[in-house]
Amino acid sequence: MASVLNSRDGAASGHPDQTLAEQLDAAFRDLDPVARLVLLRDRVEGPLVFTTSFGLEDQALTHLIARSGAEVTFVTLDTGRLFPETYSVWAATEQRYGIQVRGFYPDTVSVEALVEAQGIDGFYNGKAARSACCGVRKVEPLGRALRGAAAWITGLRADQSAARRGMDFVSYDPSRDLLKANLLFDWSRERIAALAANEQLPVSPLHARGFLSIGCAPCTRAVAPGEPERSGRWWWENEDAKECGLHVTADGRLVRAGVEP
Repeated sequence: MASVLNSRDGAASGHPDQTLAEQLDAAFRDLDPVARLVLLRDRVEGPLVFTTSFGLEDQALTHLIARSGAEVTFVTLDTGRLFPETYSVWAATEQRYGIQVRGFYPDTVSVEALVEAQGIDGFYNGKAARSACCGVRKVEPLGRALRGAAAWITGLRADQSAARRGMDFVSYDPSRDLLKANLLFDWSRERIAALAANEQLPVSPLHARGFLSIGCAPCTRAVAPGEPERSGRWWWENEDAKECGLHVTADGRLVRAGVEP
């Protein structure tokens, strides 16, 4: 493995070097999640930020990050439309691990303008309206949450959807100018659930009621046995690849390793 190369180093053009992302992506395939995190922390100079929504994957990652001792900042996006159960898990997680999960919130003026334009539940009126809501309540706050970060840690998994299956362990996100690391990318939901049960992690009671992927309350429903995991998100949209915008490039593609700015 090459000597230390950080995500801010790069060619004379000033763009960060994507070589590190490719090296880490290859190395992650033979490591467990904690070893992946330790390697990421060793190879990347600058802050690591983990965004949690307190779902099953994120609770497992919080546990593994806390166990590793790696210096990572915990943040969450409080859209103002979350389930009450999500706030309870937030509080329980901070207490269990002695950490602070910093909340990032939508801009008040932008939310007021959004609701005035489309109504309080206008996101049901079509994908454009829903994307506008996600943009105000999630994407813009994420930009502030990741400001100054060198790498972004997520709980994305390959088996969550067909679209996510084509992503990578580590990629360079040109729109945010940072590395993006999916530490549990090759883990199944069943494996994560076993970890959560064995370690008695604080998890949302919504999971036991069929809510496999939990987001904003008005945009999330329980799924029936055999339905895809993310079919309960924005269920009124008849599309296979349903994303809120957090994990896509400016042209709407899921971030992949080696994507040029």
